[in-house]
Amino acid sequence: MRSQRRFAVAATALLPYTVAVILWGAYVRASLSGDGCGAHWPLCNGVALPVAPSTKTIIELTHRLTSGFAWIWTLVMWLVARGLFARGHATRAAAGWSFFFMTTEALVGAGLVLFRMVADNPSSARATWMSAHLINTFLLLGALTWMTLGAWRDEGVCWRRDTRSRRLFGVAAALLLLAGVSGAVAALGDTLFPAESLAEALREDLSPSSHVFLRLRLWHPVIAILGSGYLVWLAGLLLRDEPSNRSSALGLGALSLIQIAVGFVNVALLAPVWLQLTHLLIADAIWITLVTLALYSQPAISSANLTP
Repeated sequence: MRSQRRFAVAATALLPYTVAVILWGAYVRASLSGDGCGAHWPLCNGVALPVAPSTKTIIELTHRLTSGFAWIWTLVMWLVARGLFARGHATRAAAGWSFFFMTTEALVGAGLVLFRMVADNPSSARATWMSAHLINTFLLLGALTWMTLGAWRDEGVCWRRDTRSRRLFGVAAALLLLAGVSGAVAALGDTLFPAESLAEALREDLSPSSHVFLRLRLWHPVIAILGSGYLVWLAGLLLRDEPSNRSSALGLGALSLIQIAVGFVNVALLAPVWLQLTHLLIADAIWITLVTLALYSQPAISSANLTP
């Protein structure tokens, strides 16, 4: 049906848009602009549209506006899915989970602002909030990927149900989440405590008197290398056992190797903002690719099925 095709096109556009919003949110953190609207949410400095806003306010307000549009878009997708697909349909469920995680994403973002877990706040509680934010972001991207893939197929797509696949992909997901959380803490340490040189950064990482964010920063490369190694192994396994998923498996392996290289460059260059955003973009791409592989491939909607 044409309505299903329009839904699929909208879902396909929503996924990269959401990734762009996520990257802008990372820029808000890296530019120390999280307090650009003060401790006010959803208002900005107590008003809807501030007069003569500062650069930090513009950055933060832009993120709020684009995030709000993403929330409205996802709400519409969920409402439309309820009319297009029967109760119990995989794509309807995917739309529901997408809206749920988009809502919790907004609530966590609001909590960061209201509890002042932004800008130059170095508290350990902020790391907890950021970790929750990162995990929710990945779950949101997973749900949106599920909805996007399912929207192009008559019966939607379902998660793998066999025990072996669930175990293999479950370990991969856990390692990616752990790498993501440690990366978020490392990025926060880079932002709050910038080093003048690589040698100075290493001394701070190894010093018992350094801030906890810096001492934890050393663990991120270790976790990332172990996780990437597992993903490359998983990609090789899928290439051997599932030729139909060859392109996605190759993508998973290649992105994992590229991510490690970018990570080392990021460390060597002392984490410039543009490279932090590139690092995050690749992490999102790896997660989306893993989710794609964790879903069954069903017959795509044919052009005949898309006609009235």
